[in-house]
Amino acid sequence: MLHSLPDAGFDRVAAFYDPLSRLVYGQSLLQAQQHALAVGLPPGAPHLLVIGGGTGAVLLEILRLRPQATILYLEASPLMQTKARALLHRQQPAAVPQVVFQVGTEASLTSPAAFDGIITFFFLDLFDPLRLRQVVMQLNAVRKPSAPWLFADFVPPQTWWQRGLLAIMYQFFRLTTGISGQKLPPIQVELARLGLHAEQQKRFFKGMVEASVWK
Repeated sequence: MLHSLPDAGFDRVAAFYDPLSRLVYGQSLLQAQQHALAVGLPPGAPHLLVIGGGTGAVLLEILRLRPQATILYLEASPLMQTKARALLHRQQPAAVPQVVFQVGTEASLTSPAAFDGIITFFFLDLFDPLRLRQVVMQLNAVRKPSAPWLFADFVPPQTWWQRGLLAIMYQFFRLTTGISGQKLPPIQVELARLGLHAEQQKRFFKGMVEASVWK
């Protein structure tokens, strides 16, 4: 749910989004993203789609690992997009021409089979099950047949405190941003429906978060 933007409603939380994430989860969410990128990025100079990337930390890590990559950074929140653009200009100005910033959603994607990799970090958890199915189908349509899908997100809770924490998170983000999801949707089931399977799986935050690469 963190780093996930279904609409411009996330403008309302942009100012404190990253500090809130660190307060609740420490470095766990960042570590999950780093793992997925380290084991899943295609070699060379891939053309990548990052959707719902929030304030842009993922950009810096991608460009550190793949300095020649080109990236479409698709973000529905204009304020989050502005923060990501400013971060890139400040931290890696030489890489600015390699990144196209676009305000929009998966509905903005029109070119089939365009990307060497799809990156969804804490994005797919935002949607109700029906909407999730539509989203993953639209994203899969712009993924080249052999392209990996890099995933980091929450997984079904196994303990009472995990269930409680997720319930609080969903209530908070429904009230502040208007997300459609009310509880964690069956993300892995929908990715499997596309014919994909998970590799390089690793759990974080006492098993509540998973990073993996779907191929």
